Amino acid sequence: MSRSSTLPAPQAPAWRDHHRWWWLLSPAFPALVWLNLWKFQLSGLTLWLWMSSLVTFVLIPLLDVILGSDTRNPPETAVKTLENDGWYRAIVVAFLPFQFGLTLHGAWLATHAELSLWGWAGLVLSVGGINGVAINTAHELGHKLPRWERWLARLALAPACYGHFYIEHNRGHHLRVATPEDPASSRMGESFWAFLPRTMLGSLRSAWQLEAERLDRQGRPALHWRNACLQAWAMSALLFGGLVLWLGWAVLPFLLIQAFYGASLLEVVNYIEHYGLLRPLDAATGRPVRCAPEHSWNSSHRVSNLFLYQLQRHSDHHAHPGRRYQALRHFSEAPQLPSGYAAMLLLAYLPPLWFRVMDRRVLAHYGGDLRRANLQPNRRQALLERYPPRPAPTDADLP
Repeated sequence: MSRSSTLPAPQAPAWRDHHRWWWLLSPAFPALVWLNLWKFQLSGLTLWLWMSSLVTFVLIPLLDVILGSDTRNPPETAVKTLENDGWYRAIVVAFLPFQFGLTLHGAWLATHAELSLWGWAGLVLSVGGINGVAINTAHELGHKLPRWERWLARLALAPACYGHFYIEHNRGHHLRVATPEDPASSRMGESFWAFLPRTMLGSLRSAWQLEAERLDRQGRPALHWRNACLQAWAMSALLFGGLVLWLGWAVLPFLLIQAFYGASLLEVVNYIEHYGLLRPLDAATGRPVRCAPEHSWNSSHRVSNLFLYQLQRHSDHHAHPGRRYQALRHFSEAPQLPSGYAAMLLLAYLPPLWFRVMDRRVLAHYGGDLRRANLQPNRRQALLERYPPRPAPTDADLP
């Protein structure tokens, strides 16, 4: 036997997460917005109260365009190590103290600072924007098995008064996603402004019904202290009540308006994630087929994913809800958004532009046959007449 034949085979280099330090952008965001509030307090310059909106709606979309997508996936051999690495969990938890510090400081400024209408609006967008992003932090925590993470998820939802999201999303949306019955799945031809009241009211009703049914199986009434909806709303009431005792009733309008704005940010993301996508009924069972990558819009634009714990890799999240953000995978076969969420939510606010960009993508996804899509009932006939079944448009046809 030759000497060379006894040498060990060369080892492949160990995989490493190139974004390991960049994930710190997520908890850094509320920290920097809170710093902007201090800068406003010291300088009186209203522009500081608008910086977070400029970052969200201008800078991040531009960086997504400039830096593009990152479709690399961790190898399966690295997933267990990634998921067990406490660094990634600490990054998510670190969001919360900055979120609450910002909320308390913002409430104080709303009642003590000399704010113009322009400044007051900027303060609402600063605080409400971070509490909206915090719902995504709650989303990441709320799917995990350790009970303490789930309780932190409820805490993160308190400033936006959206604690019922924890119940509806986990036990409602994941079951009914991409079906007409799901209040959090938007339909082709449905504007965001029509979707917003439908999803807010529908999610609230669904969460309450899910809890009432759970308690009924335990022989308890819906109005019971174990009702998770009541527990979540009590956390918001305690937070807002404490701030009213501290700052007076004048703080309540600010708290309620920023909460509504924060909740609306969650819902515009919901609007984007499953627009027009439909799980057909299984011929054998009569139930919707199992959720697959084709039932979620995805994006691997690197900058917005770093801020959102890779929420935009949404297909893998629905396939594996307990998988931690650092291990979520890109699926090339899933329908892809033309940009990250930061740019897409601006389109969603402008229905004519949204329909122009996304309706043809839904059409292409279904091979030119909209009968397979989730259509807004009152626009179904008009959409089918406008887009009769035909060969799917090519990429060159898409705006």
